Formats: sequence, structure tokens, C-alpha cells
Amino acid sequence: MEQRVLGKTGRPVSIVGLGTWQLGADWGSVTESDALDVLQAAVESGVTFLDTADVYGDGRSEQIIGRFLAGNPGSDVVVATKMGRRVAQEPSNYTLANFRAWTDRSRANLGVDRLDLVQLHCPPTPVYGSDALYDALDTLVAEERIAAYGVSVETCAEALTAISRPGVATVQIIFNAFRRKPLDQVLPAAAAMPLTSAMSPSTQATSPSGADARVAWVRSNIIGSLST
Repeated sequence: MEQRVLGKTGRPVSIVGLGTWQLGADWGSVTESDALDVLQAAVESGVTFLDTADVYGDGRSEQIIGRFLAGNPGSDVVVATKMGRRVAQEPSNYTLANFRAWTDRSRANLGVDRLDLVQLHCPPTPVYGSDALYDALDTLVAEERIAAYGVSVETCAEALTAISRPGVATVQIIFNAFRRKPLDQVLPAAAAMPLTSAMSPSTQATSPSGADARVAWVRSNIIGSLST
């Protein structure tokens, strides 16, 4: 499967990833055996990017992925987890002490010393503008609890605020045939940043013309295909 570098992480991942909320059994019963079979089938198909969160099954999704990784050493899978939805959604809860506790729990669930990528899980809007929050996330990187951090957002405005922060490696936003605002508002801003394109290796650039090329690639290859 084609690989592309994921944001500012420096890690190549498959262009198709696997979301694992369902493995937490929040949507209905999923046996551990079936969950492991799903992961095995995905990896055998070339998937090297798994998306999870500490709230999926209250950690069950992370734990199952951890068991899969333990049983498949050298699989070179990148795991992105998320944190912040297991507490009341108040900006005061987004502290270094809580970040340490949350990432320690995820590291234990996944059976790793350092998390590949941690994304804030749609936190309250004021959080995105907090200097202290990004300082805390940088501390987690310095302490080698995490390799990189990003955000999962609800709105384009939140995405744009996060993109402006140099330490943010990834921004996760809903983008599909029915929700296309990111195409006009978020992708151009992301493409203009000095980072490796996660859209297409052939459109890597840091100049405005390169940014235009990356957005044009999305319009042609994604929106074009949705219209046919």
C-alpha cells in the first residue's frame, strides 16, 4: 500500500488507516478474538496506521492493540491515540499532571514506553489558545512519554488555531462528501506550513505555489472522485 509521511511526525504510514473505536465494544459486542482478527487483516492488507483513544471502551481498544503489537513484533505500525474525554470538558482539566497520568495509562494499555502520537480529543475551544497547554505537551515529548502530539478538532476555526502552533504534528478533522469546509479553510493553511505533505509525495513544497498544488491535488483526486 502507498505510504506517506504523517504530518510533522516524520513517520511514513499507509494512506488508508484503521479506526478502532469499534474494538472498544462501545457499539456492540466484539470479542477479543474478532478484534485481533480485524487488526491482523488490516496489517496483512498493508495498513500501518491505527487510530484509537483512551476512551474507546474505556481503554479496551488500546489494550487489544497492545496485545496485537506484542504478538507481532516488528510490524512497524504507527498508533495514534487520543486523550481528554474521560474527564469533564473543562479547560482546567488540561494540565501537565493530567497529561502525564493519561499518557501513562495509555502507555500501559498499549504496552509501550513511548506513544507514537497523542492527539487531544476534541477539547473545549479555549484550550487551543493556551500557551501553557502546548508547553505541557512539549514537556511530554521531552520526557519521552510521547514522540509527537496533535489535535482532533470539531471546527475549522479550532484546526486553524492548532495549525499555527509549531509543535502540533497532526490535525484530525472530519472531511467527507457532506462536510467539505476543511477543503477551503483548513487544507490551504496546512499546506502552506513548512512541513512534509501528508497528501501526496509529489506535491511536497513550502512555497505558496506548492501549497496551491497540494490543495489542487485534493480537489482533483478526492473531490473529483466524489463527483463522479
